[in-house]
Amino acid sequence: MSFWKKLLGGGDDPQVATGQGPEESYKGFTIRASLLPAGSEFQLAGTIEKEIDGVLKRHDFVRADRFSSKEDAQQLTLVKGRQIIDEQGERIFS
Repeated sequence: MSFWKKLLGGGDDPQVATGQGPEESYKGFTIRASLLPAGSEFQLAGTIEKEIDGVLKRHDFVRADRFSSKEDAQQLTLVKGRQIIDEQGERIFS
């Protein structure tokens, strides 16, 4: 990307998710896949939410994995979200 595009705000920030993808409920949590463009690929990124004691808790995650297909990135984000929930449960909100 050119220096002028970055300077004048024309460049894309690779850490800004551009939209929401599919979501699913899993063990009382909601997992949402996000679209996170990384050059010509898509990076694995998503959100895990759960209401605890009337308060909606949220955990955002981004991993280094990149995919050429946005559908692959979104589906594997849901898989990774399930894995995070299985390993950490509600501790992800601490």
